Amino acid sequence: MDVRSIWLHLRVPFSIYLMPIFWFAVSQSPTIEVWRVGAVLLIVHLFVYPAANAYNSYFDKDEGSVTGIEAPPPVDKNLFWVSLTLDALAILLGVFVNGPFVLFVLIYGTVMKAYSYDRIRIKKYPVLSWLVISLLQGGFTYCMMYVAINDLPLSVLLQPSVLFGGALATFNILALYPVTQVYQHEEDASRGDMTISRLMGVRGTLVCTLVFFLFSIAGFYLFFDGKWPFYLMLLLLLPAVVFFLRWFPRVLRDPGRADYRSAMRMTKLTGWGMNAFFLILLGLTHSSLIQ
Repeated sequence: MDVRSIWLHLRVPFSIYLMPIFWFAVSQSPTIEVWRVGAVLLIVHLFVYPAANAYNSYFDKDEGSVTGIEAPPPVDKNLFWVSLTLDALAILLGVFVNGPFVLFVLIYGTVMKAYSYDRIRIKKYPVLSWLVISLLQGGFTYCMMYVAINDLPLSVLLQPSVLFGGALATFNILALYPVTQVYQHEEDASRGDMTISRLMGVRGTLVCTLVFFLFSIAGFYLFFDGKWPFYLMLLLLLPAVVFFLRWFPRVLRDPGRADYRSAMRMTKLTGWGMNAFFLILLGLTHSSLIQ
């Protein structure tokens, strides 16, 4: 594989759409040390996520569109070694953040390997894989970042506010993760993977997204006590909501409209909206706490 092909399979630009959980954790932090925030941001989004993406690409060997890559290039063993190298670098750099962060990184990498590895392959179990990925990339990641950013012990995870934040992050992934599989049914079927989107069908996938998105919205209303941050979030998510409400009836009439570009557009609008919301919230509420 050449460098460009490896870069594509790392899917680093797609990490932007997983970044809202990071900014959510930062926005809820009691104090903010710039160096620590920057270190966690870089380690997770340049090493942890790309390592998992590369490992998944190596074992999937997709020929059709996958999340973040419309036309994936062929893979070889080099991608496998790149994945392990990035994992090792993430652990090494994580030592400078704190011990609990290293533990989180190890667990994240191990579960993601079990998700893709052909002898375990959690991915082929529809409900289990959906729950595992949603919890891992949602609540688990929120807790990982909160502990690392604030240099706190694991006991802080028992606080109701932290658990609530983790639950909301999980609901977001429960809503959006099936959308990233909705155009891959044939590819997944060829490998024998019964993903949650294949199990529910194209229409069922979008219904599921709608239901869990509504749960997420209701949860954020409670989290922010119905105050102004909630309404700011709704405003910034309006483009994603409008797109979904136009896309949904089209898919009901023609399941072929659930294609790669539409699914990625939905993901991008949601990701940019949530990124913008948490960054604005951070600026409005934490500017005096940045150290």
